[in-house]
Amino acid sequence: MSQQKRLFLLDAYALIFRGYYAFIKNPRINSKGMDTSAIMGFMNSLMDVIKREKPDHLAVAFDNGGSQLRNEIFPEYKAHRDATPEAIKIAVPYIQDLLRAMHIPIIEVKGYEADDLIGTIAKQAEKENYKVFMVTPDKDFAQLVSENIFMYKPARMGNGIEIWGVPEVLKKFEIERPDQVIDFLGMMGDAADNIPGLPGVGEVTAKKFLKEFGTMENLLANTDKLKGKMKENVEANKEKGLLSKTLATILLDCPVVFNETDYELSTPDVEKTDALFNELEFRRMAEQFDAIFKKGGTATMNTAIEETKLYKSPQPKSEEQFDLFASAIPNENVDATHHQYYNTLENTEHSYQIIQGDLGVKLLLQNLLKQESVCFDTETTGLDALHAELVGISFSFEKGKGFYIPFPENQEEAQVLINKFIPFFENESIEKIGQNLKYDLKILANYKINVEGKLFDTMIAHYLINPDMRHNMDILSETYLKYSPKSIETLIGKKGKNQKSMRDVDLEEIKEYAAEDADVTFQLKQLFSVELEKTETKKLFEEIEIPLVKVLADMEKEGIRLDTDFLKSLSHDLDTDIKKLETAIYEIAGEDFNLASPKQLGDVLFDKLKIGGAKQKKTKTGQYATGEEVLSYLANENPIVKDILDWRQLVKLKNTYVDALPNQVDPVTLRVHTDYMQTVAATGRLSSNNPNLQNIPIRTERGRQIRKAFVARDENYTLVSADYSQIELRIIAALSGEENMIKAFLNNEDIHKSTASKVFDVPLEEVTREQRSHAKTVNFGIIYGVSAFGLSNQTDLSRSESAALIEAYYKTYPRLKSYISEQIDFARENGYVQTVLGRRRYLKDINSQNAIVRGGAERNAVNAPIQGSAADIIKIAMINIHEKLISENYKSKMLLQVHDELVFDIHNSELEKMKEMIKYEMENAFKLEVPLDVELGAGKDWLEAH
Repeated sequence: MSQQKRLFLLDAYALIFRGYYAFIKNPRINSKGMDTSAIMGFMNSLMDVIKREKPDHLAVAFDNGGSQLRNEIFPEYKAHRDATPEAIKIAVPYIQDLLRAMHIPIIEVKGYEADDLIGTIAKQAEKENYKVFMVTPDKDFAQLVSENIFMYKPARMGNGIEIWGVPEVLKKFEIERPDQVIDFLGMMGDAADNIPGLPGVGEVTAKKFLKEFGTMENLLANTDKLKGKMKENVEANKEKGLLSKTLATILLDCPVVFNETDYELSTPDVEKTDALFNELEFRRMAEQFDAIFKKGGTATMNTAIEETKLYKSPQPKSEEQFDLFASAIPNENVDATHHQYYNTLENTEHSYQIIQGDLGVKLLLQNLLKQESVCFDTETTGLDALHAELVGISFSFEKGKGFYIPFPENQEEAQVLINKFIPFFENESIEKIGQNLKYDLKILANYKINVEGKLFDTMIAHYLINPDMRHNMDILSETYLKYSPKSIETLIGKKGKNQKSMRDVDLEEIKEYAAEDADVTFQLKQLFSVELEKTETKKLFEEIEIPLVKVLADMEKEGIRLDTDFLKSLSHDLDTDIKKLETAIYEIAGEDFNLASPKQLGDVLFDKLKIGGAKQKKTKTGQYATGEEVLSYLANENPIVKDILDWRQLVKLKNTYVDALPNQVDPVTLRVHTDYMQTVAATGRLSSNNPNLQNIPIRTERGRQIRKAFVARDENYTLVSADYSQIELRIIAALSGEENMIKAFLNNEDIHKSTASKVFDVPLEEVTREQRSHAKTVNFGIIYGVSAFGLSNQTDLSRSESAALIEAYYKTYPRLKSYISEQIDFARENGYVQTVLGRRRYLKDINSQNAIVRGGAERNAVNAPIQGSAADIIKIAMINIHEKLISENYKSKMLLQVHDELVFDIHNSELEKMKEMIKYEMENAFKLEVPLDVELGAGKDWLEAH
């Protein structure tokens, strides 16, 4: 007996919307500014189904104009839905083109929804002995499930795929037959589709009615068995109930016919898919796709699918839809088809030379010294710039030409060789180009080489030109030069214990790779110089971002001392606190359970203890939501909730910082050396990594204690913390020209107390602590577009009290409201907003018809110039202070930058002079109508100094 064939039917829009919103916090933007998240999300789902399930037959169903029948019987059907985000409207034609190129049928009939088309075909295919899988996250499809028809919910947010057959549907909805799902949906209604349902009937009541009455009709025929208000509601809305059931019923008689031949998967047109991937800038997806579907040019798709056993799908990441194509696959499995759209070393004329021997080096150096601008790139033994050794340096100063100088392993000999290039590196009249120059500067510093002269970093330049795109060299090269560089993995293999060192690579191979990097970066520089002019960010690039590279390199090399003994002691104390909380939690719960398990926690809090009433939110997998935003809202209902929140915070502190920080102490310097990243945050703020010092918590006593572990170099030094006081409020006051706020700052008043006095209409001296606290919440909340709902969640005020407070706030500061409107209007007209120094934040969704999407862009229009201006100002201060430290030969060092704060290791002999200099430079970094104010603190550790 032959194996039963399988048909997969995909609900296009459900997967497209899901893909778009999965990337909403980190959208995929290409170099043209196009949001490709929806396309990427849909293609991830499609390709995961093909790779995982290897289906025989597959088709994709699209809505076309909505349901004519449902709109006729109920004109309000789906009437309340927000406008479709523009990114999804743009995505659909691309997705359909990709499907056509893959020879996957598109099912689309005007006046019918995808649900109905899928339902009709599923039932037809079932009669022809197919197993049918409806690929969708939409629960409505459960009504169609039968012995041979299944719901297939794709992987998402860390959860694997779910397949619902009859048993799963019966259990999920607590029913006896899958068709009762229609009654369930009709009783409950659906806010998203504007299906009314029966008033007062939610999930629990609907399940109860189905157990007792079986169907909607039977319920409506037996309303005498109901009581009170429920009886009134149901009897008064019988017609609405029947209408809702009709609206929820998936049609099975649409004008579509299942065609076995059409739906069979066949060889895709890889040339067309590659062209589309190339246009979308889906470089990794193209590589994966070609590796799977293009095997020698003649394989059928099913044969290609069998080959996918070679690849393991990456584990889904929590909190976002995983990107199937996020990591590159081994190069040898990538077919050359991908590269037909890009030039490569193999098909591009180039002249790369190895330079060895005294004469060769001498001639190269003479040539370098004649140039106005040269790109260089170091090849090293590893990524740790503090300890990596030079393997070689490549140079390029003309398109298609490059030179590679290999360095000996013996470090004394390497030092002799690098010293020969001092006349080039320290020549102030020659511009030095690089990609991520901070790394190269740190490597050269290990050999006592200072790089002088103008710098041009292509990574930073591109960050200013297109902040929302990624900035690594391969992507930049393929996007702007249509050239695909040689992969590092082809030389040393993938990360892991078997990865080779660059010292083990054949010299000819390394020469081609290294010189190509310098050549490509040199070419990118020529393009980005022009683009910086066009985007009016050249001044920001030359006067802030580039000078900051050397500042950050020095700070990273310096590092900071860590008291590991104190952290061990703190870890022990945290263990004690955590155990106490666990005991208290188990006592209230009446049982021991796994606190780290959201499922077990949800069952205890909401099923056993009934906290928050009956209507607790559940996740897609049917378990209760137990995230911080849910539990914070319930913290006052039962002491167990506050204890759980405290427990989570302590466990995170212990794991993320207290136990992790000692492992990040450098074994040679015995200090912690964070990496500062200039090209991550779109606002212009710096990020830090290994360790991330920006996120060390300071709101709790235990969190603040972590700062106590960061200590001065020795007894001759003192740590000093210099913190901008309320810089964002000062900036918004200055930018908006709000006189009342400016006056308060000029008079050196407590701004929160001053605001409270005005909005609550009480004398300054009579402002209560609670009033000041509420005013502070609004002061900072306004920057982030706080609503009455948001304010009521952050305070003990009701929603109406919050609305009244916001209204009073805008009456107090009328220019502020106008400024917010002006910023949004500017963004609508220009597509971006900018900081005081011209840093741009592009807002492609500012004119979106979708209110949620547009609202996010509007908040950024107000917030980005403020946060970005604060970032720009502290960067200027860092550059000026660093310059003074060097020119005046201070022993003291600048160590850390955390948000609006700088931390210094100050030699005791320079303490007073340094304090004076730091305060002056920070307060005078940029002149605003409102003076900047810096608070200084000193101590033997960071906590004491802060």
